[in-house]
Amino acid sequence: MKKIKSFLIELLNNRQIILRLAVNDFKSKYSNSILGAVWAYVQPLITILVFAIVFQLGYKNLPIKGIPFIIWYIPAYICWIFYVDMLSGCTNVLHEYSFLVKKIKFNVTMLPIIKIISAFMVHIVFIIFNIVVNTIMSHKPTIFYIQGFYYTFALMLLCLGTGWLFSALNVFFKDMIQIVNIIIQVGFWISPILWNYEEMDPTILKLMQINPMFYIINGYRESFLYEVPFWEHPYQTIYFWILTLVLLVIGGYIFVRTKSHFADEL
Repeated sequence: MKKIKSFLIELLNNRQIILRLAVNDFKSKYSNSILGAVWAYVQPLITILVFAIVFQLGYKNLPIKGIPFIIWYIPAYICWIFYVDMLSGCTNVLHEYSFLVKKIKFNVTMLPIIKIISAFMVHIVFIIFNIVVNTIMSHKPTIFYIQGFYYTFALMLLCLGTGWLFSALNVFFKDMIQIVNIIIQVGFWISPILWNYEEMDPTILKLMQINPMFYIINGYRESFLYEVPFWEHPYQTIYFWILTLVLLVIGGYIFVRTKSHFADEL
């Protein structure tokens, strides 16, 4: 507990440095392109538009629980791209910021947090976009929209644990980023982004619920569309937080135990 308290105090004391580095990280991703950071928003919006044309207009997908398909799809998709952005960024962060890793005074434990905040800067715009689309489609904002930020925070903590773990492993095992890409590809199809979990076989559904993104994606939909409080899923909530805390402990432990070797390996 003392180490956790000390780490939180250090985060608080260095919050301005962390925020400054996160902003610079966000800007640097697209610094070599003409449109700059606009690409962070254009690419996902084009994907949403394509899915709207193909599934909503082309295949004429029926509403899901009274919600038009594209409106049902958007919360899940913006949640997923946020997860992918954080996971990919955290995994490669020690290589990307090797110049900071080799500085003795800098606490490299903060680097995955910088990537998470940088990704959140994009995600908050898509949350606003989701709210605007809902409003245009006559789905009025409700108090449950605030609950969406609970799921956002939960996802950020989940990614912090995996970020510490994967970034540390990526220093010693160079193929780690390729494994993460496979996780992302498989994860897209086993997460309820394009499919309605209520139509699945109960046995298969139980297996799918092992995936922590099931809880987050379903939570986004229930917050922005169906007005369902998170406490109506007590077992899923308990499972998610136990898994998240385990990953935080394991990821943090491995990161701290190996960080003294990072500078030599990079």
